[in-house]
This record gives sequence, C-alpha cells and structure tokens, in this order.
Amino acid sequence: MVETRHARLLWRTEDDTGAFAVRLAAAPALRDAFIALHGDLGAGKTTLVRHLLRALGVQGRVKSPTYAVVEPYTVTPPGGSDPDAPDGGAKPLDIWHFDFYRFSDPREWEDAGFRDLFASPGLKLAEWPALAGDLLPPADLQIHLHVQDDDQRAVRLEAATPAGHALLGAVSP
Repeated sequence: MVETRHARLLWRTEDDTGAFAVRLAAAPALRDAFIALHGDLGAGKTTLVRHLLRALGVQGRVKSPTYAVVEPYTVTPPGGSDPDAPDGGAKPLDIWHFDFYRFSDPREWEDAGFRDLFASPGLKLAEWPALAGDLLPPADLQIHLHVQDDDQRAVRLEAATPAGHALLGAVSP
C-alpha cells in the first residue's frame, strides 16, 4: 500500500491558481492521472480546471460540465512529443472534465458509461466526486479548496498513488 502524502498551499489571487495549474500541466504523471476536486460552490474548482486546460493547450471556450456532466477535450500539450512514435511526432492527450454535482444516484455514473472512460488512457478531472459514490477509482491527487474570509484559497493536496506522489512533487514549493 502506498502512503498518503499531504501538502498545504495558500492561493492569494487567481494568478496563484494559474501558476499552480502551469506547474501541474508540466508534470509527466498528469497524462493518465485522475484528479478529484473538492470544495463548496464557488471555491474555485472549475476555475482551476480552466487554468489547467489552458496550460495544456486547450483553445476556445472551456465550459463547466455541470449540465452535460462531462466535457471531453483532446490536445497536444506543449512538449507533447512522443519519442516512441514512429515519426517522433506529437502524442495527443485525451482529457475528461466531469462534474457530478447533479448526480442523484451513484448508479448514473455506471449507466452513463463512465467506467470505460476512467479505464482508458488520459487525464480525468472530477468535481464533486463524492456524489459518484464508491464507483470512482482511487484518485491520484485530491485537491481540497476552501475559501477564506479574505477571498484567498486554502488548498489541501492529498496523494495516495505513485502518480499522485509525482504530481504532488511537481506542484509543491
């Protein structure tokens, strides 16, 4: 069993959120990670995802998947070349941004076919993961966001997998 590692951060401004996202986007372990995002409404979960998607090269509008439940993206991130590819070309990254806020029954996760998405290669980002019950696999990195009185964000990170440990190392000061 892999030990759980923790880190605490303070994001004073949205620029701090963006800087965190840039560091996270540069981590090789991100390619096949599952990141669970926790926090109250307005805590900054979707804002963090938007910054991360931008850092990975997503162009155009980044929508919240609150009503669609999942928004898929495919990008070739900066530095995304694949030395194992026959032509040394770029390796696309599939990303799924989930929002389980409107789930009323964890079985909806199974019925929607998300088990296949979580079993496939790519980055999975999930807001409100607790509402999917025990159907989700263990998260590589859990990010807990708490709004403080001065509108800063107290951030608690938890990593309980080897990939999570690598991600935590990439974003910890």
